[in-house]
Amino acid sequence: MIYIIGTGPGADEHMSIKAIEAINKADVIVGYKTYVNLIKNLIKDKEVCSLGMRKEVDRCMFALENALNGKVVGLVSGGDCGVYGMAGIMYEIAKPYLGKVKIEVVPGITSANAAAASLGAPLMHDYVTISLSDLLTDWQLIEKRMKYACKGDFVITIYNPKSHGRVEHINKIRDILLEYKDKNTPVGIVRNAKRDNEEVEITTIDEMLNHEINMSTMVIVGNSKTYICHKKMITPRGYNY
Repeated sequence: MIYIIGTGPGADEHMSIKAIEAINKADVIVGYKTYVNLIKNLIKDKEVCSLGMRKEVDRCMFALENALNGKVVGLVSGGDCGVYGMAGIMYEIAKPYLGKVKIEVVPGITSANAAAASLGAPLMHDYVTISLSDLLTDWQLIEKRMKYACKGDFVITIYNPKSHGRVEHINKIRDILLEYKDKNTPVGIVRNAKRDNEEVEITTIDEMLNHEINMSTMVIVGNSKTYICHKKMITPRGYNY
């Protein structure tokens, strides 16, 4: 049995009851070391395999091997395991064994939802989610998707906006945003969403690069109707009142 568990932003209070139950049932916990460390108080009596970045395939192979040997495995993934998480690759690798191994996906609060809650209500209308990581997606395709999202006047949630190896991507995206959106469009910047060291800032497309943006940051760009009120970012749905 493999539970693919979305652990949410990190704190226990933002995990589902089902996620905690799945962790408790697991004999073995497997995951990226940062996410494993965030739940260390829940896994003190477990066998743990924590690996670094870009070891997704290794994690899944280890989980599958243990499940085939009769163990209950908890494959943990930050946020929601089905959103830039481990669910897809686990199913792909386990495809030849799906008749022998049961897999259950346990959803979690996404980074976008966690950040949105801290900002106010920016996702009240149609929105898209785009990652700026080009490790698995061509940069030209990322740019194309961003342009279409702008043309469609979507609220845009941006994952993986900047890293040590990708310092210019967010600059290029900001240029695209300025090409299609008003420079005063609200932008929410949330670092470490719903964790103890959370930092929340609301700015504009014009000023967004003057704020710290890193790999622990979620950036949410409003649509043409999004506004700021009492330090909250609000996208109206269109109700009459």
